[in-house]
Amino acid sequence: MPTYDYACAACGHRFEEFQSMSADPLVRCPECKKKKLERLIGAGAGVIFKGSGFYQTDYRGSSYSSDAKKDEAPKPEAPAGGGCSAKCGTGDAPAGCKMVKKKA
Repeated sequence: MPTYDYACAACGHRFEEFQSMSADPLVRCPECKKKKLERLIGAGAGVIFKGSGFYQTDYRGSSYSSDAKKDEAPKPEAPAGGGCSAKCGTGDAPAGCKMVKKKA
């Protein structure tokens, strides 16, 4: 159920009222008891997305990037020499080696 803002045109009293969307607007001011109450049009609530999977600029705090780095799994290091292993190109290369030539 939404919260509606009201203002009295007679006395200037402003307040919020928690009402269902199907409820009729209030008409009598709780302060001066006159039927001069008006429902104000508000901006509404903004949508806030939290969690991973959203754009970097969507409501992220300054500590997000440091926390995200802590949560990442460490990447496996490549062996020295810039390629796979010394067995690359032979039939004895480790599983997952992309440099292994497939036998025809």
